Amino acid sequence: MGTTIVGLIVIAVAVIYLVFIYNRLVSLRNQFKNAFAQIDVQLQRRHDLIPNLVEAAKAYLTHEKSTLTQVMEARNNAVSAQKDAARDPGDGTKIQRLGGAENLLNKALANFYAVAENYPDLKANETIQQLMEELSSTENRVSFARQAYNDGVMSYNIFREQFPNNVIAGMFAFKETSQLELESPEARQAPKVAF
Repeated sequence: MGTTIVGLIVIAVAVIYLVFIYNRLVSLRNQFKNAFAQIDVQLQRRHDLIPNLVEAAKAYLTHEKSTLTQVMEARNNAVSAQKDAARDPGDGTKIQRLGGAENLLNKALANFYAVAENYPDLKANETIQQLMEELSSTENRVSFARQAYNDGVMSYNIFREQFPNNVIAGMFAFKETSQLELESPEARQAPKVAF
């Protein structure tokens, strides 16, 4: 009789522990999905601003059509990747595709900004200045949201990979996911030092 009670207690403790692991995995997955929703909002804002910037710049950049076309193609690719990733932010390949698309968009925008430097009238245009400021502000928000998302993904992946959590994660299809990595052109440039 005493052995039966001890056996039932051990089974109950094991079941409670397994339920705890499962619920913690669900909680961590929902946290990183919520963090991705914040990125999604900021990327949508960014993607909505870009056509306005291109349209406003068209009058000034009549000889730079290819630059404007590159920006819009990169933007459209990023929008497609964003929508795909938003459907399943837990799918690492979709997140990696989004990161790659956003990196291409960043490069196209950096090229646009470089070309714009050659057009003083464009830089002086109030609408262009306002749109560039809004884009810069939005990119800062994307950076903060991305950091929260990446922190959530890291916590989820660490918990998911620990034993015995990895057994429960495997049983209930809690997949590993990827962090969203975006290159900023500024981060790739060597600092300039003048003496």
